[in-house]
Amino acid sequence: MKRIAILSILAMALLIFISAPFTYSQEDPKKEEPKKQQAESQDIDALKKAAPKVFIDGNRLDIDYIRTEITFVNYVRDRKEADVHVLITQQRTGGGGQEYTIAFIGLNGYQDLKNELKFFSNRTETLAEIRKGLVQILKLGLAPYAARTPISSILSLNMEQKVKPTAVVDRWNFWVFSFSARGRLNGEQCRKFDSINGNIAINRVTPESKFRLGFSASLDESKFDYLADDGTSYKEESSAKSQAFDGLYVKSISDHWSTGVLLNMNYSTYSNINFGITFAPAVEYNVFPYSQSTRRQLRILYRINFNRSKYIEETIYNKMSESTMSEILTATLSFTEPWGNAEISVEGSHYFHNFNYNKLRLSANLSLRILKGLALTMDGRYSAVHDQLALRKGQVEIDELLLRRTELATEFSYSLSVGFSYSFGSVYSNVVNPRFGGGFGGPGGGGFGGF
Repeated sequence: MKRIAILSILAMALLIFISAPFTYSQEDPKKEEPKKQQAESQDIDALKKAAPKVFIDGNRLDIDYIRTEITFVNYVRDRKEADVHVLITQQRTGGGGQEYTIAFIGLNGYQDLKNELKFFSNRTETLAEIRKGLVQILKLGLAPYAARTPISSILSLNMEQKVKPTAVVDRWNFWVFSFSARGRLNGEQCRKFDSINGNIAINRVTPESKFRLGFSASLDESKFDYLADDGTSYKEESSAKSQAFDGLYVKSISDHWSTGVLLNMNYSTYSNINFGITFAPAVEYNVFPYSQSTRRQLRILYRINFNRSKYIEETIYNKMSESTMSEILTATLSFTEPWGNAEISVEGSHYFHNFNYNKLRLSANLSLRILKGLALTMDGRYSAVHDQLALRKGQVEIDELLLRRTELATEFSYSLSVGFSYSFGSVYSNVVNPRFGGGFGGPGGGGFGGF
């Protein structure tokens, strides 16, 4: 009995000892801090609910990084749910970087707020530097929308460092030099493929003019060594080579007119060209000002080609060389708008010595938002071909036919792709969770992304 009484007393004492911190925590000021933080968190959540809803519209953007760095707005997956449509378009700069044009389009109660900002990246910057700079511009553009909501009470604007007036001095005078090379090798027991490609480019682009020089070369080789079941041995070697030199000079005349000249020299076993040279003066008119080129263009380009060609083999017209003149007219219309983007291009050309040698090409692509969450994409091209002056005379070898080592006679060519996407469910997409990398690919999809 005494042992039971002693154990009971010890158990009660232990229970009082364990419960004491919880009893006195209600009176401990330090223990009040978590509740205070919880209350502040609830206040911030309330402010966040009233923050502007933003739809980011652009290609090749790190959306997860944007959501992580800009947290004073809400992100939605459907434009119709948004208060702000951020439309981001890109075009390459003369220095090899990118110009990002960021249009902020107010919707719902923000229709009176519209703005357009630009961000420029250069070719030496890393992805981390580019996305950091882009996010900084996005913050500035979204601030006026957030300023109209209660979340503005916890926002502030600061300068990272003291800025002094400086003059821009380019020691390279806008000249940009680039070089690239790539090799590829793959094979199996009975066949092997290898290719080498190289490119050298020199560019200088200013608002007044554009100058480009480029040289490229490629070599593709295929080898087959196959022993059939009947003992027949098949050994084949095939190759395709090409070299090209391109030059372009464009002079800006006004915000609608430009003039220039193009130069091309080329060698191609596929096209039966031993040496070809084309000199082409050209003029272009843009119905819309060039300053609006990231959002809309209607360009009409006319050029006259002076051609001189020497062929590797005799052509179907019994020619080993010839000089010709041709003219080309191209019209291109493109739009990038909140409803999507579209581009259509029509090009017609013919040779002066025989108008029957002509070509008509039509190409178009469309990305269209039809309904909430539903988007349609189309990409097509059609060419009516009647100008293949360099076609080889005689029978095409079967290996050249199968490996596409030589150009074949045709009166047309076409391609068409159509697709759509549809999404539904929660329109909010503030949460970023990078765990396990990408999603899993399903049958043949390569397993889990990130593994």
